Amino acid sequence: MNRRDFLLALAATALTPATGWAAPSGFRLKAEPVTTRLLPDGQGVTRMLGFNGSSPGPEIRARQGGRVAVSFENGIDGASAVHWHGIHIDNAMDGVPGLTQAAVKPGGAFDYVFDAPHPGTYWYHSHERSWEQVAKGLYGPLIVEERDPPRVDHDITVVLDDWRLTRSGGLAPNFGNRHDFSHDGRLGNFARALLSREAVRRGDRVRLRLINTATARIFRVRIGGGDGIVVAHDGMPLAKPAPLGELVLAPAQRTDVILDVAAPVTFAMATRRGAYELGKIAAQGVNPAPIDAPIAPLPPVDIPPPDRKKARRLTLAMQGGAMGGRHRGKDFWAFNDYSGMPYEPWQRFARGETALITMKNDTAFPHGIHIHGHHFHEVGEDGTPGHYRDTTLVDPRRSRDVLCVFDNPGKWLIHCHTLAHQASGMKTWVEVV
Repeated sequence: MNRRDFLLALAATALTPATGWAAPSGFRLKAEPVTTRLLPDGQGVTRMLGFNGSSPGPEIRARQGGRVAVSFENGIDGASAVHWHGIHIDNAMDGVPGLTQAAVKPGGAFDYVFDAPHPGTYWYHSHERSWEQVAKGLYGPLIVEERDPPRVDHDITVVLDDWRLTRSGGLAPNFGNRHDFSHDGRLGNFARALLSREAVRRGDRVRLRLINTATARIFRVRIGGGDGIVVAHDGMPLAKPAPLGELVLAPAQRTDVILDVAAPVTFAMATRRGAYELGKIAAQGVNPAPIDAPIAPLPPVDIPPPDRKKARRLTLAMQGGAMGGRHRGKDFWAFNDYSGMPYEPWQRFARGETALITMKNDTAFPHGIHIHGHHFHEVGEDGTPGHYRDTTLVDPRRSRDVLCVFDNPGKWLIHCHTLAHQASGMKTWVEVV
């Protein structure tokens, strides 16, 4: 990404997804071709995929403890399905073709109905040919609001993404090429922060919900324009909010920030050539009665306590890729010497069983590993449970321990969320009975 191309991306008009409330009577969500403008006027439009006429798709909001009912319609040429990322969901609603449902054929439909037990920032995306369909725009935000939400003036969704574009503004057609699959995935040459609100006032207190929807890019983001704290990762509140420094979001990860606005709110991505602005929320006017109470932690959620003493100890080794070691799998990537979905699950767990999993990255590239239907504790260097996440970033040639209580019955996918890596071998599954 060079400076000129990146600044061209910043000059494009904002993409603001529509908002919809999912209700028991159902919410229609249609996958279909869309046309949008990523480049400035006169420099070409981008034909991609989206939901309900836009990419990102509509922001779906639900209340904690409420029921979400979505009628998915497939209006694209290929089969598709919708995965509800991060929600502790009934297995039949998880949206993984070949594991939890059949893929929805063109012109077909599928009704997703599930409860939303935990508040937080989540998202939805295609899980059929996801390395291509998500890169083309089939995703959107899913927000579950707390019963007792924090007091803020604005609740703002910040979708981070990148695209690989041609000079005319079209999506580069080389999806699934061997270089992307064997290296660091489909990195784009344009990146943006897509904002659900364009302006706030100085003195406003805002909640920023950052979602990395890119298929490969790890965003390193700094937020300017006020004083704030980090209050949640992957939808789950931090027991002790953290200072606002550089935020590192692997593909599919989310982070919530509460910020007191003092100037235009900026989002800058760190690159080898320096910081580049991804987007900005204008500061217009002054709040005459700013919230002056200290920013408090988000309300805690009920999570199952891990039984570390009885935890099953496992190793999930990431193998392969360019400049990686050999393995016995039959594709570019493997988990524990096996590429792709095995016929039998990698592990079976009794419901409520705890596992201490060492995620060992034996490759030359970072991987964000996602466990469907569950969150897990990232174990700190001192051995204590840390952040409670559904996707963890493991750096090259490093390991990370996670502590997971497998309490949600069903068949659950585990995979790298660099979606080209998933497509070329780095996935497996577990069964909770």
